[in-house]
Amino acid sequence: MTATRGIRTTRGSLLTADWVPDFDAPLVERLRDAGMVLLGKTNTPEIGWKGDSGNRVVGPTHNPWRHGRTPGGSSGGAAAAVVAGMGVLAQGTDGAGSIRIPAGFSGAFGFKPSWGRVPQYPASVVETLSHAGPITRTVGDAVRMLEVMAGPDARDRTSMPAEPLALDDIEAGVDGLRVAWSPDLGYAAVDAQVVETAQAAACRFADLGCTIEEAHPAGEDPWRLIHVLSPIASIRACAPSSKRGFGFRGTDVANAYIERNAYYHQWREFYESYDLLLTPTLPVTAFAAGDDHPGSIAGRDTTYLSWTAFTYPVNLTGLPAASVPCGRVDGLPVGLQIIGGWRQDRTVLRAARAFEQLAPGATSARFSDLGEKLNQQLTYFRVPQCRQLGKRAILVVQ
Repeated sequence: MTATRGIRTTRGSLLTADWVPDFDAPLVERLRDAGMVLLGKTNTPEIGWKGDSGNRVVGPTHNPWRHGRTPGGSSGGAAAAVVAGMGVLAQGTDGAGSIRIPAGFSGAFGFKPSWGRVPQYPASVVETLSHAGPITRTVGDAVRMLEVMAGPDARDRTSMPAEPLALDDIEAGVDGLRVAWSPDLGYAAVDAQVVETAQAAACRFADLGCTIEEAHPAGEDPWRLIHVLSPIASIRACAPSSKRGFGFRGTDVANAYIERNAYYHQWREFYESYDLLLTPTLPVTAFAAGDDHPGSIAGRDTTYLSWTAFTYPVNLTGLPAASVPCGRVDGLPVGLQIIGGWRQDRTVLRAARAFEQLAPGATSARFSDLGEKLNQQLTYFRVPQCRQLGKRAILVVQ
């Protein structure tokens, strides 16, 4: 999805299957300049339209925890690569949850910054919903990536001014923060075991010195807004979801933008009483690789993105959010989503870091399980031809 100079960038589509950009996207340019080594490109669905990573160019990506299950999407290849030990750092894009969905399904850490924090060029077809950010094994690695990626760029007219961020900035803990927990945001269908696992993790924030209570922003499920704005935007890119867009009128789009503004203010008012909101990242664990969606959750039918009820509200509001691994159900990862108020990226990262240190087993279990087998598989990095890598990080870009 992300332009890389001289390297095939298929966007998961037969329409762009052989596209080789002659330029780098701003974030790639910055990461290269910082000494990162581009290890490879990772898989996404066509134009990033769904929460799985299957496409007609190379087929589906599989979950590193269980072959046959999806790692999520649209940045599913990125999360799978990180968790399987193929690379230390990965980059994703998020228009309705596409960083947090694969982080949740695959057991990685994924961070969607505030909208505009990381510049994007070319602009996403869903420009006002799309965010770029890191998918990593640890919160610290994500912060190191953000130090490099974030900041304004003239190629992205919506990019935000630079805000200094370093690892020391997220070590302050979360003592005294007011935290809300919501098992369903008031409307979402959720698997009972997923809720139980995420709620147990949310309760640990009391151990970190937070006050925690059950609450969520007022308002109905905003799916209808995503269902208008995303397919309309996809018409230009001919993504599989674009056919739905032809059924809407200009007034539908205008009304969706008006309702979206009102929806944002419901969240803004909520954060007058709370510093953070915690939810499950996803309502289920990983479904079959290549499928468009789970089919049903708790007896409720799902559609192409309607099932991502915890993630797309945060794209509509542009608020910062992260997914941290918090446990497993039947051997598959469960994520806890941490959502901050307007431009409170640092607060979200502080909370994620504090939880990571409190419950290291939840975030590092996969790497302990791989153990010596993984070390043996990665010995090829030690051959003489690769010694020039030194201590530089290895990066994968979707």
